[in-house]
This record gives sequence, structure tokens and C-alpha cells, in this order.
Amino acid sequence: MQTIRKTVLYCLLALPGSVMAQQVREVDICVYGGSSAGVIAAYTAKKLNKSVVVIEPGKRLGGLTSGGLGYTDIGNKYAISGISRDYYRRIGKHYGKFETWIFEPSVAEKVFKQYVQEAALDIVYDHRITKATKSGGKVTEIQLESSVGGTPKVSTVRAKMYIDCSYEGDLLALAGISFTVGREANAQYGETYNGVQLRDKHQFPEGIDPYKTPGDPNSGVLWGISTEPLAAQGAGDKKVQAYNFRICLSNQPENRVPITRPEGYDSTRYELLLRVVERIKPGNLNGILKFDRMPNHKTDINNNGSFSTDMIGMNWNYPEADYATRAKITKEHELYNKGLLYFIGHDPRMPENLRKEMLQWGYPKDEYVEFGNWSPQMYVREARRMVGAYVMTQANCEGRDTVDDGVGMAAYTMDSHNCQRIIVDGMVKNEGDVQIGGFGPYPISYRSIIPKAEDCGNVLVTICLSASHIAYGSIRMEPVFMVLGQSAATAASMAIDAKQTVQQVDVAKLRETLRARPLATNATAEILVDNDDQQQVTVTGNWKKINRGAYGPSAYVSENGAAGTVRFTPKVVRSGMYKVYSYVPKQADMAKHTSIKMSTDGKSVKPLDFAADAVKVEGQTSGEWVDLGTVKLTKGGKGYVEITTDGADGVVIADAVLFIPVQ
Repeated sequence: MQTIRKTVLYCLLALPGSVMAQQVREVDICVYGGSSAGVIAAYTAKKLNKSVVVIEPGKRLGGLTSGGLGYTDIGNKYAISGISRDYYRRIGKHYGKFETWIFEPSVAEKVFKQYVQEAALDIVYDHRITKATKSGGKVTEIQLESSVGGTPKVSTVRAKMYIDCSYEGDLLALAGISFTVGREANAQYGETYNGVQLRDKHQFPEGIDPYKTPGDPNSGVLWGISTEPLAAQGAGDKKVQAYNFRICLSNQPENRVPITRPEGYDSTRYELLLRVVERIKPGNLNGILKFDRMPNHKTDINNNGSFSTDMIGMNWNYPEADYATRAKITKEHELYNKGLLYFIGHDPRMPENLRKEMLQWGYPKDEYVEFGNWSPQMYVREARRMVGAYVMTQANCEGRDTVDDGVGMAAYTMDSHNCQRIIVDGMVKNEGDVQIGGFGPYPISYRSIIPKAEDCGNVLVTICLSASHIAYGSIRMEPVFMVLGQSAATAASMAIDAKQTVQQVDVAKLRETLRARPLATNATAEILVDNDDQQQVTVTGNWKKINRGAYGPSAYVSENGAAGTVRFTPKVVRSGMYKVYSYVPKQADMAKHTSIKMSTDGKSVKPLDFAADAVKVEGQTSGEWVDLGTVKLTKGGKGYVEITTDGADGVVIADAVLFIPVQ
């Protein structure tokens, strides 16, 4: 018997890639979820010399960024740093630009694959978590199953650190880390925009009847309307803001697959749309669909108005559902969105102009080829949210509470989509949409991406981070998730090196590492001089500060006709050639030409200028970088860029200057 056992063992060991080796993976860092945050986290960890495995439940990397959300929600580009910023510059390079925030899904995926290739990342597709085992307050291993059935290639991952980069927070939940779902009552964190919110955005016009037979409650309500009574303003509940798909279509005939009748199509689901269209009489599809144009004749379509692509109230069970139920909910959302497009283009009750316009569009042949030309990534706007060592709230967004351990920034409006469709005073109304902005970039606490110490010592969370519902609405943007992915991976690497828990990481050292090594390499960091950097900016003359449209907290604007200069002096730590850019928030009354003086040594001066017409602003931003050329700067030198009002026939704007080392 002993001889037989030895023979079997020798045979197993002799097999290349034996079953044992395949099924158990041991690494420094396990990244769960190949989202945008997951790819950047894994790339960062590898650049910091850690062994990494990425577990992706699906077949595609990049999450929403490569899944249709090409019209990027930015808020303020100042908040986007490190490898996240590098990502959008790589996208820009593809299109022949410095950086861009508007792109096709296939291009987004291609750039993520560049990071995978450069770091030789180990990606395990079609695997999902079933269990997390803990010992001594840490996760020791996670168990996996195949997402597509059969025996998993990897059944167990043992890691020193785990980073949950999923939209659902499955790893954190199975690890026993505290979380919440839904909306807190305003009273819980002293907020005003959380909980139940009946407001005027994406709202039905007055007088839209909710009943199948108008005016007759006994006839029953139209599809999608709840008869649940409206709770008090600001009351908490477990309702979740609506999901949809960010839809990529093409109007290029040779690259267009017709929009056909989807399985299970039921036109009664769209009866409310007819009533809305009859009332508002939209002149084109933009009245009911947010039709943002992408390169190469494509779209990123989002929800717009009272009845659109958001499948309101049909996702409440999704965050904590099992995998089969989630798949069912996802399919229902897909069919609802496809059915909406088909209804608009084919139902004879729709206005003819809208039908004709819709028929010009189809699914792009060259996108999502392996998925039937439809994105595999539903827009999961919010699922679980960790209740971690610190909870980000409305006070953080509005600058009334500022943390000193920021490892990323957010800048977007506090934004929630509608959570339910109900009847109020005999009329149909949407409830839950909030859009409150007007604040500048603010820091996201390191403590909001780690659990409480008593929950777990070796897990970090990038997407389902610790924030109230309404604060999460400001933070939950794809570029920010990438920033937090880099921060989490850097912290995880530091914790491994120091044999610490994530709660014991030296945050000051973490912040300095992120600043000094923004690309997680030894490459020279670019130098940003913002007008708010008082030690590096010298102002003469009369200028006022504006907040709206600025890069960072503010920008200087000259008083009309007044003379003045704003000098930006970089702190150069490594001599070399630098590409120089000036950030220009586009304004209607700005000078046709802006005069600039550039010096490499503080003595000789080169005059430059740029034309207002040359500043092309695209996407969710109010300004762009203007190329000022390439210069040689010396370490500790006195070079500068000075924006002046010389010869100006309108206002002059001085905001930020960027010096990028030429590698």
C-alpha cells in the first residue's frame, strides 16, 4: 500500500502543471475583480515587486470603463492622479491627443491589456468567490468556483493581502467585514441629501397618470410603478439607485447590426414612455436618451429624463443576491434596455421622427464581438458599501470635514439616480434622484478603504468603500476607482514589507510614495504647479479667483483691462527635457490671444501665446491643456512660465502649468 501511495505521489509531481498546482495559487496579493480598479491595483503591485493574481468572475477586463462608459464622469481632472491619469493619456495617444476622456469600449479594453502585458499579470477569468476563511483576524484563503460551470482551474487562493475591486463587494462580505446596502437616514450622519428624496431631476411632468386606464385606480398600475406609499423626506431604507447599461451604438451602415425584437419583448413595459412623449414632445432622441457621441460614429447612451434606460426599482435585491439571481437581474436589465431601443424604433405609436432617427442606429459590429455586440457589464452604480474605519459623508464632499489621510481625491457632484417609481397625489413620480454639486476636489480617507481593525487586518476595498449613500454618489467614478486601486496596492505592499496589518500602515509614508512614484516606477514624476500652490506661484496686478471650471480648487482671472502677471515656478528635482502645458478653462469672454513668457533659467525669456479658438473642450470638463512646447530644465533651476495680460482684448485665465519629463 505504501508503495502505491508513493507511486501516485511521484506521478502527480511529475505532471506538468499538476492538478494540485493548478487548483491552489499562493501569492503576495490577490486582487478580486478585474474592474478598472482591479487592473490598476494589480499592475501597481507587480511594479512594486509583489506576486499577484487577479480573479475575474467574467471574461472581460476593465468593468464599466471598457463596458460602455466612454463619456467619462470626471468632476475635476485635478482629482485624477497617478496611473489613472496615465490611463487616460494612453487613451489620448491612441486618438492622437495628449489625453482624452471620450473613447470606444474596444480602445479602453486594449489599453487595460497594455498594463496586463507590461506587468505580465496573472489573470484568472471565469472564477468567482464562494468562501473566505479567516484566522487571527485575517483572511488566510478564499475558495473559488467556475463561473461557467465545471471544475475550477483555481479552487483556492492564499495571499498575504486581498484587495476587493468588485462592484458588489463579495470578498468583503464573505470575509465578515461590516457593510451596508441602501440609503442611510439623514439623521445617521447629519446629512441633508441622503435617504428618501423627492426632487425635480429626471422627474415626470405634472399630471402623468399611473393607471392602465387613465383615472381608474381599479384598472391597475402601469408596469414599473410601485404602489408603496412615499416615506418621509430623508428617511433611510434598503432601496438601491437604478442600474442600466451604457449603450454603445453605431450609425455607420457598414458597422451596424440592426436592433431587433429581443426575447420576451413586451411593449406594455413602455406605456409610460408614450404618455411622457405625448406631454413633452421631444424634437429628437436626446429628449429621452442621453446620446453622447464617441469616436468613429459610436455612442455612449445613458439615462435621461423620467423614463429612459434606468430600470428603476428592479435591482433592490441585486447587491446581496446569489450568483444565479444576479444573472437573472442582469439579463432583465439587458432585455429592458434592448426592448426600449426596439420600442422607440418600431412601435407605431411613437412619433415618426423619433422612429426614423432610432432606425439610423444599430449595435456596432466591432464592439463586444464575443458577447453578441452588447456589453457584458451592467452599470452597477452602487451595491454593498463597507462600513470601515472611517465613513465618508456629505460633510467631506462639501469641505466641512476634511481628512488628513487622503490617498485619492473625488470631485464629482453628489449624484444618485432614482430608486423607485411611485404614485404621489394621483400622479406617477420618480424618487431618489439627487444632483448636488458646487464644491471643489476633496480628499478620500485611507481609513475609508480599509475595514475596522476588529473586522479584518489584510483586506482593502477600492469600489465598495466606506461611504454614506450620498457621499458615495460623488466618489463612485471610474477614474477615482483606479486611483484608489493604486493606493490600495501600494498600501498592501507596504504592509507586507513591514509585516503589518492594513490599519498599521504608515499613511504619511504611503502618501509620500504615491506622490514621489506616481506611476509606481522610478520614472521622474511630472511637475504640476497649480495657481493655489502659493510657494510656487507669484501674482502681480489685479486678479480674482473663480471656482467653476477651474483645474483644482480655483483659477485666477484678470480684471478686464487690468495689467498683471501670474508666474508658475516648478521645483525641478531632476534635470532634463520637459513638455510644458498650460491648463485653460474655456470662457466666453476670454482674450482671443493669451501672452505667455517662458524662461528656462530665470534670465532669458521666450515669448509665446495661444489662441482661444485653439482650445477645444470635449466631454465632462470645462477646460483643456494647451501645449507650450518642450524645454530643458535644470535641477534647482529658476525656470518659470508666466501668464500675462499683455495685449489682451478680454479676460486672461491663469490656472495650472504642467511639466512632463520626456522619458
